[in-house]
Amino acid sequence: MKHTFTSALAAAAILGSLFSPAALAKDNFKICWSIYVGWMPWEYGDTSGIVDKWADKYDIDIEVVQINDYVESINQYTAGEFDGCAMTNMDALTIPAASGVDSTALIVGDFSNGNDAIILKDKTSLAGIKGQSVNLVELSVSHYLLARGLESVGLSEKDISVINTSDADMVAAFTTDDVTAVTTWNPLVSEITAMPASHSVFDSSQIPGEIIDTLMVNTETLKENPKLGKALVGAWYEIMAGMESDKSVREHMGKASGTDLSGYESQLASTKMFYQAEDAVEFVNSDSLKQTMEYVAEFSFDHGLLGEGAPDAGFIGIETPSGVFGDESNVKLRFDPAFMAMAAEGKL
Repeated sequence: MKHTFTSALAAAAILGSLFSPAALAKDNFKICWSIYVGWMPWEYGDTSGIVDKWADKYDIDIEVVQINDYVESINQYTAGEFDGCAMTNMDALTIPAASGVDSTALIVGDFSNGNDAIILKDKTSLAGIKGQSVNLVELSVSHYLLARGLESVGLSEKDISVINTSDADMVAAFTTDDVTAVTTWNPLVSEITAMPASHSVFDSSQIPGEIIDTLMVNTETLKENPKLGKALVGAWYEIMAGMESDKSVREHMGKASGTDLSGYESQLASTKMFYQAEDAVEFVNSDSLKQTMEYVAEFSFDHGLLGEGAPDAGFIGIETPSGVFGDESNVKLRFDPAFMAMAAEGKL
């Protein structure tokens, strides 16, 4: 995947968002996504006509747009070019929320359950990372995973050095003698761990439920246009039903993402998909979600991702069913399972 923060672009997006028509009641909507195992359902929903079917049911139009650059997709959403965007929980906090754009996690689709990993060369335990340089996409979910992993073995970022490396260069970098440690995501993890002397020593399955993949929607747009929420959620769970039960649907998603059925299913194996709406609702309602977002906020604050004026990790309020973490007067990120609950109850 995915996952990084460009502060200058996000800050520049504030002006655009102030003049965005996103909050107006309307009939035409645009959502964007980028290639990742948990977001391929949007491609299938678009090409199969499922999204159009549900949009027609609510007498609206929904355009589904693929954007090849993940960060750019979030920046365009933040600037008001899109009504919704597929992104992680951390990026939702550090880009739109940090730029003052109030967003709601309309759909919580999955969490990484091994797709993100710390890989060492010639070392078989995470403790062996001490003193090494670690190549990763800086200020990304990989960086967050590294911080959580270090914490688990009594280390901190002071014990290692971070080398900012593009995901496009990660595999090639690991083949060089100079690179002995990387943190990255699938399909790169699979490629690197297939190399001699490489060992995955910590992965996202050890912090389950913390790297969450969502469809974020502008909160005001959703409030003014609940039919958008109903159509998107209805379409999503129809896609989920096909994805879970029909191999040809998964094969389609695999090919569309640049792999095949086997490659796609291997990525699904390290992804906890919420095929059933009730499972996603249960996850969002759990107390652990608030704790996860506290971890994410603390990491983000420590790395300057909440904006220059942020005095502490609670500067931005994050609303969950079990309570608000942070400033209740500055809530800019919301986890609201209401529309997913409608799907679970057959009310869409």
